Amino acid sequence: MFFHIRDLELRPAKFDVELAQGQLEFLDPKIRQTGTLHASGKADLASVTLGEIRVKGHVNVAMEAECDRCLEAAPVTVDSDFELLYRPGADGMGDEKEIDDDESEMGFYDGDGVELEEVLREFVLLALPMQRLCRADCKGICPACGQNRNLKECSCQQTSLDDRWAALKHLKN
Repeated sequence: MFFHIRDLELRPAKFDVELAQGQLEFLDPKIRQTGTLHASGKADLASVTLGEIRVKGHVNVAMEAECDRCLEAAPVTVDSDFELLYRPGADGMGDEKEIDDDESEMGFYDGDGVELEEVLREFVLLALPMQRLCRADCKGICPACGQNRNLKECSCQQTSLDDRWAALKHLKN
């Protein structure tokens, strides 16, 4: 669904969409959509003179990413309200332009409007937790042999600190 700036000048656009599993493509192959994405809300002009588009709504989707400790699949659910602002891109301003604090909180669009799928992809990526774990007590992988410690304990010995740092043990606070 495309929100054209010309249409939004007349009236806000409401949306209620479902995107099947895998319909949203993420650039990172470690992040996958595993369930139907349901999103509803509206898009309107936040500022007619600046051409700012506000997309506000609610999204619910089941995702899967690699666990940061063991690299196994970690299920993540995104179920949240969102509000994103988009301003027209700076045409003819060159490749680099300093942005102020307000602009750092908004996205930019090229052309005549924004695509809803792009908005939803951006929000889902922003809503994913920084640390993704398959479970809270994940033991991770062994740094010596690479064995997943959740599946089987390895017999590797824990190595001591690097000898180059041994002199620091004797320092006092």
